Amino acid sequence: MKHAPGFLRLVEEKRRHVCEVSAAEVHARLPARDFYLIDVREDHEWQTGHIPSARHLGKGILERDIEQTVPDRDAEIVLYCGGGYRSVLAADALQQMGYTRVRSLAGGLRGWIEAGLPVEFPPGANA
Repeated sequence: MKHAPGFLRLVEEKRRHVCEVSAAEVHARLPARDFYLIDVREDHEWQTGHIPSARHLGKGILERDIEQTVPDRDAEIVLYCGGGYRSVLAADALQQMGYTRVRSLAGGLRGWIEAGLPVEFPPGANA
């Protein structure tokens, strides 16, 4: 996808303030379940497949609903989107809300899939 220059500038500015983690690192830590993995994509994107054990909390409602989903502002949270852009913006927003251990999955779901890592599908979704 070709992104608008203004969007890319914004993401690059925010990226300087956000810690990114690799797909391999997240995959290795999934069995421990010691962090929240949140998919910030749109509902229709979630239906096309997601990382196993992820929760869905779209970017459009993230700030509104995060405190019910993750009440502990010191809990570790890894956010991801399709390509790693929106999750950077979402991580920055959560940091501004006082969350201290927010990460963004570098490369997003696209990078996860390119690394050959597993994807699961919601019941009734077309795999």
